[in-house]
Formats: sequence, C-alpha cells, structure tokens
Amino acid sequence: MTITLKVPSIACGGCADTITKAIEVHEPEAKVSVDVDSKMVTVDTDASTETIKEIITASGHTVGD
Repeated sequence: MTITLKVPSIACGGCADTITKAIEVHEPEAKVSVDVDSKMVTVDTDASTETIKEIITASGHTVGD
C-alpha cells in the first residue's frame, strides 16, 4: 500500500533524511520518498497510515491533514 502524507514541517534535506531513517528503523521493508519542495512523504509499506504518522511525529515532525 502506498501512503502519501503532507508534512509541513519539512524544511530541508536533513528533515527528509530524519523522516526516512525513522520510518526505515521501524519498517525496514518500506520504500520512502520525501519531496522537500512539496513537503510530501510517500511510503510504500504494509504498515498502517496511523503507524507511519506516529513514526513521523515521533521523529519531531508534524503531519498535516
């Protein structure tokens, strides 16, 4: 399943790396793509949307609606 989330707190490539690493630690099979310009995170994973949101939030970022 592909999950796409708006993460307005993404400001730079460092933010993208932080989010990518956080997701990969919890979901090693996930394929993560972060677009810094559009502030979108796309994750191809078997995890639930809620789980991915919690991981992103725990990494210090805010998930939009």
